[in-house]
Amino acid sequence: MSSIDTYFSSPLHLPFNSSSLQKYFQPGVPDQDPGGPGYWVLLRGSELLLQGQPGGVQLSYGGRQTDWPVSVGALYVGDWRGAPCRLLNWPEETPLVDGLIPCQLRDWGACLPVELLSLGGLANQIRHWETNSGFCGRCGGLMVRLPREWGKRCEVCSALYFPHIHPCAIILVRRPGEVLLTRKAEWPDGHYSLVAGFVNSGECLEEAAVREIAEETGVRVKNLRYVGSQCWPFPSQLMAGFTADYDDGELVVDYGELADARWFSVDALPLMPPPRSISRYILDNFLHL
Repeated sequence: MSSIDTYFSSPLHLPFNSSSLQKYFQPGVPDQDPGGPGYWVLLRGSELLLQGQPGGVQLSYGGRQTDWPVSVGALYVGDWRGAPCRLLNWPEETPLVDGLIPCQLRDWGACLPVELLSLGGLANQIRHWETNSGFCGRCGGLMVRLPREWGKRCEVCSALYFPHIHPCAIILVRRPGEVLLTRKAEWPDGHYSLVAGFVNSGECLEEAAVREIAEETGVRVKNLRYVGSQCWPFPSQLMAGFTADYDDGELVVDYGELADARWFSVDALPLMPPPRSISRYILDNFLHL
């Protein structure tokens, strides 16, 4: 498998989008599990547990869930390299067994192969759905899986639910020679990225982009242009990327949302987002006004 790339020719090929998995992975749903030995996607918190091998890491392969000290919850998600692939949530308090290496999916410096990074992201998104879809949001009844898909139905009131995807806008704001970048308190020291936020009820993506910029930085923009999108499975966002040009307004940081925001010279940028992200894709391709 290839190591993670540092440049992507199109948002379509960014990690976490399904095109990154097409070479090795065929999606499936739990009731299609063919049985037999297969690969294991072992998630412990935000870590993907992989088997150490000479020259790299790979998914663990085995025949039974009893190979692991985790009692329940194995879930078939598809085929990996022609064999069944199953997700198993590894409790954080459960010690690792010999040979497993924890790899952070959200590490800004992640160097996992694109395929493994993307499979781990997909598994994280599935785990989030499974964790939050056990009971009906309308009546509290027990949810049961619909055949041949990821949707679920309430046994009591028959309400239907499907995995929730949360759209977000992420925007590069430019003015001649400068770009507007922001920083969250939980990010690694010195790292900045683009203005971003969730779409509100009643908004289109473009309206959300303009509002988020104004709310977080006080800046108004013009010439908003769509660039592309990326699945962001932490836990279930869809990031829609834009560029915009500065129109007017003084920079006023919303410190309830951000740790910092400032204009940076395009010739003196801070530490950037990781290459796996659409924010970095936009910066790499649309930095100059």
